[in-house]
Amino acid sequence: MRFSFEGRSVLVTGAAHGFGREIAHSFARLGATVYGVDVAEEGLAETARLAEPGWALTVERLDVTDREGVRDTVERIVSETGRIDVVVNDAGGVLGQVGRPLEEVPFEDWRAIFAVNLDGAFNTSQAAAPHMKRQRSGRIVNVSSGAGLRVSLTGIQAYAAAKAGLIGLTRQLAHELGPWNVTVNCVAPGFVRSNPTTERQWQSYGPEGQKRLVESLALRRLGSPRDIAAGVLFFASDHAGWITGQTLSIDGGRL
Repeated sequence: MRFSFEGRSVLVTGAAHGFGREIAHSFARLGATVYGVDVAEEGLAETARLAEPGWALTVERLDVTDREGVRDTVERIVSETGRIDVVVNDAGGVLGQVGRPLEEVPFEDWRAIFAVNLDGAFNTSQAAAPHMKRQRSGRIVNVSSGAGLRVSLTGIQAYAAAKAGLIGLTRQLAHELGPWNVTVNCVAPGFVRSNPTTERQWQSYGPEGQKRLVESLALRRLGSPRDIAAGVLFFASDHAGWITGQTLSIDGGRL
């Protein structure tokens, strides 16, 4: 099975590090014109620096909670390339928060995690949908988490709820956009040491906790951002043209 995205235009959110960086690089490596966006400008600069010569990869700052900014970015992509073929909603995370008892969580912290993890995906999908309908083709791939399918290792209520909401949004948009040949799917990564936040989380477990985590996986090893990118590429490819509304766990077989 070979993937090619020659002639395709792709928007990847959360492209400053981790999964988003690997996803953006993977699409560019396979011939796509890629727009990688994030709020972390230093990370975006590193994403650009690590790109290989000849890749059509543009990075720019964009806050996915800024609805007008998202709409303007999508319109510009269409004006420059004539279309938008793939949207990958990877922006998200815990925003530096840690697990706390429910009664200690400020509502503002709850809403902040929802805004970037769920509202952001809504904003980009809403902005891209009219163009994909006009083309009668398109792929939307959401990056949820194992936290959306089961209890979150972070203990953060908003993160688990927002990632579960993203899975629900995936199913709903798949049925709404299907008549226009637009597929909407989701990947749910397990724990991967992919960015500073997950690295801090990993270190917080200590040797015994790390051992328990690895042994809870059928494959007895952690994955990498490339494993997650592979699932995204599949859903975005022509090979997945009759698959929609699905969530694929990429977690090493978490028990």
